Amino acid sequence: MKTLMIINDPPTAPERAHNALRLVLALSTLDDAEITIFLMADAVAGALHGQKTPDVYYNIERMLKGVLAGKGRVLLRGTCMDARGLSEFDLIEGANRSSVSELAASTASADKVLVW
Repeated sequence: MKTLMIINDPPTAPERAHNALRLVLALSTLDDAEITIFLMADAVAGALHGQKTPDVYYNIERMLKGVLAGKGRVLLRGTCMDARGLSEFDLIEGANRSSVSELAASTASADKVLVW
């Protein structure tokens, strides 16, 4: 099953993003899972490498790395990256700059689209 998860919330207020990623990680354990995460707006900061959070705090970077380790895709809207001064060099390995056109293609091919 192809699942597209669109996340808009920043990693600094991560309960929604954390819950979305918990669901994605659970879905990724299914045999036929194909997961794509598309980060928009302030959520693009979740894919920054080197995030330092207190031990009891959610770490969105670690969760995204778990998705990538499970062969999922992590895409970031390029315009949102530009608006926040981010480049591809700031991102965790495996996360990629993307576009609304690619989001549209991912939406059209997905069996499930979830927006958080």
